[in-house]
Amino acid sequence: MSKLKKPKLSLPKPKLPSKGLFKRRLPPEERIKEAFANVPKITDETVAEHREDVLSSARKYIYPLQHSRKRIVSISTSIIVLAVIVLFSYIGLSLYRFQNTGSFIYGVTQVIPLPVAKVGSSWISYESYLFELRRYMHYYETQQQVDFSSKSGQAQLVRYKQQAMNEVITNAYVNELASRYNVSVSNQQVDQEVALVQSQNRLGSSQSEFNDVLSEFWGWNEADFKRELKAQMLQQAVVAKLDTATEQRAQEALNSLKHGADFATLAAQVSDDTSTKNNGGQFPNLIGQNDPNIAPQITQALFSLKEGQISGIINTGYTLEIVKVISVQGGLIQGAHISFNLKPISDFIAPLEKSQPRHVFIHI
Repeated sequence: MSKLKKPKLSLPKPKLPSKGLFKRRLPPEERIKEAFANVPKITDETVAEHREDVLSSARKYIYPLQHSRKRIVSISTSIIVLAVIVLFSYIGLSLYRFQNTGSFIYGVTQVIPLPVAKVGSSWISYESYLFELRRYMHYYETQQQVDFSSKSGQAQLVRYKQQAMNEVITNAYVNELASRYNVSVSNQQVDQEVALVQSQNRLGSSQSEFNDVLSEFWGWNEADFKRELKAQMLQQAVVAKLDTATEQRAQEALNSLKHGADFATLAAQVSDDTSTKNNGGQFPNLIGQNDPNIAPQITQALFSLKEGQISGIINTGYTLEIVKVISVQGGLIQGAHISFNLKPISDFIAPLEKSQPRHVFIHI
């Protein structure tokens, strides 16, 4: 038999690493030189070109940021505009359709001068209307326990709304007349009137009690009270300026008294107070310094006179008075008066209203 030949195993020759793998590692100094050798040199001729290369590389980051900022501003502005539109829509509906009288809406009218009516060229603010209406509501809710959500309460509320509207419109006409005839009321005059009321304990014997009375009955503070009082005093001052006929009657009566006319006889002849004129103008009861049934100006005048003395003409706001002290009994006075009724402010407003009619923007 022939012998079998063993196959020869041929192993692949190992590949020797390329010469590059065993490249000599340069020392640090030479590597730095080599790195700087690859950095482009910037000269005066190439500085503009290199600056543009740097800026163009940065723009790809700047442009997206600018675009995002513009979009954020646009979205924010749209949201703010939408919020303002919604807010004013809510306020408009609350005031002019639903006639909301709540504290938030009242606060809005104190900030934004929204109109409720117009008289001639004068706008009447919604705030002034709510100022009057809310004091009625506060008084009748707290002192008379009126439920304005009930059917009868709603009917009452309509009357108070009409009354409040008439008051602010009257005040607008009064302001027009006051401007036309140069009539004014100073803050000092208002303070004097408040001091007179407080001195006679008509609204509390102390400042804190005075503030409590205002808050309890009308929901007011002292500034609110002075605001209302100033409007009333201006109205009275306008009437006193324009009602010259009543002023003349009072002056003629005072002149007669100064020339010796009998007070009781003259009272019976010319006084407009039908309840006292037939009794010589004598008040039915003794008068004390805190008498709530007598106007504070009359009380002040009576307690400044001696027995038998006669005052000058006193303007109470609604009447012109001449008073006399008949007798003094302890701390009380028996007095008499001759009274002349001033004309109502409506007599002077009526002609003005014809030429400058009112325009009300809510339906009551």
